Amino acid sequence: MRAILHADKNWGIGSNNGLMFRIPADMKFFKETTTGNVVVMGSNTLKSFPGGKPLKDRVNIVLYPDGDDRDDCKIVRSVDELFSEIEKYPPEKVFVIGGQMMYKTLLPYCEEVFVTKVEAKGDADAFFENLDENENFRLIYESAPQETNGYTIKFTTYKNLRVENYRKAE
Repeated sequence: MRAILHADKNWGIGSNNGLMFRIPADMKFFKETTTGNVVVMGSNTLKSFPGGKPLKDRVNIVLYPDGDDRDDCKIVRSVDELFSEIEKYPPEKVFVIGGQMMYKTLLPYCEEVFVTKVEAKGDADAFFENLDENENFRLIYESAPQETNGYTIKFTTYKNLRVENYRKAE
């Protein structure tokens, strides 16, 4: 499993249940990386999408304890049920896409984390763990800085050196 996100200078990831920045290059990377794969999110992330509709061309799995079943995405009601559902897919096809609690809960199980770092300070009220200060994670890729939509960004990849196993013994 992997995680994908953008973060400001303070590892802020969102504000008022939405993105802090509109960065076309980041959105393009997100779409290209997750299309045809599985995206895992919490209920607030689903609610933040236009019309509360899941992302197209992806399997959407939503941890939503009080949510009703839907035809357009898979609703799971507990972390155990979430793990049972994502076990059906190859780990490299599963992407955690938010929000803060989902990232915090699933980070130990993520092999890699793709972070688009934005050289700006957003008005964040949701944060991601600072991977530069986490001994279990190593920065393994960092792009050259690029200017886009008024922001300087870098695409980075972190590797988890101590991935926890969520899969049941076979």
